[in-house]
Amino acid sequence: MAHHEFRMPVSEAQVRALRVNDTVTLNGTLFGIRDATQIHLFDRGRTTRFDLRGHAVIHTAPNVRPVPPSAAHPAGYAPLCVGTTTSDRMERFTRPLLQRHGVRLIIGKGGLREDSLAAFGELGGAYLAIIGGTAALETTWVEAIEDVDLDDLNPESLWKFRVRGFGPLLVGMDSHGASLFAQVRHDAQERRAAALASLGVKT
Repeated sequence: MAHHEFRMPVSEAQVRALRVNDTVTLNGTLFGIRDATQIHLFDRGRTTRFDLRGHAVIHTAPNVRPVPPSAAHPAGYAPLCVGTTTSDRMERFTRPLLQRHGVRLIIGKGGLREDSLAAFGELGGAYLAIIGGTAALETTWVEAIEDVDLDDLNPESLWKFRVRGFGPLLVGMDSHGASLFAQVRHDAQERRAAALASLGVKT
């Protein structure tokens, strides 16, 4: 296990150096994205003026407060609560995020599935897991909301955050075919089978 400090954006080589159970801390730019954002990007043909190549995205729809634009709040929003949502329902967007936009890291909770794992291997990406219920802590890692695009979808806009010390985050899926989530499922199924067998239940 190793710890990696990344100043965003990162290269494919940096991401391929990550292994499951490593930890990562991010500095610089982090993009917030959620269901509606990706539906509009990939199903409805919309585009973004942001360059996501080499960057990380976090599955979030933050709670924000409109404020007058200033040096501290350049986009006219102050972050109140930047929490992470469950990733599984956004499984189908992993490959296009990496393929079309060059995203390297996806942050969320609960993990992703087999096609995402394959995409990470083919295209050079990884999934960074965050513990559910840590939104208050996450928000302290966000220095500012620097910009926002697709803001008619608010709060599922495409957010550009400036972050410092965002982490440590756990590498839950890497580009070498390893997934903590697949391992947990496998172990749980084995224990279930053993428990049922001890009770004489045939499966």
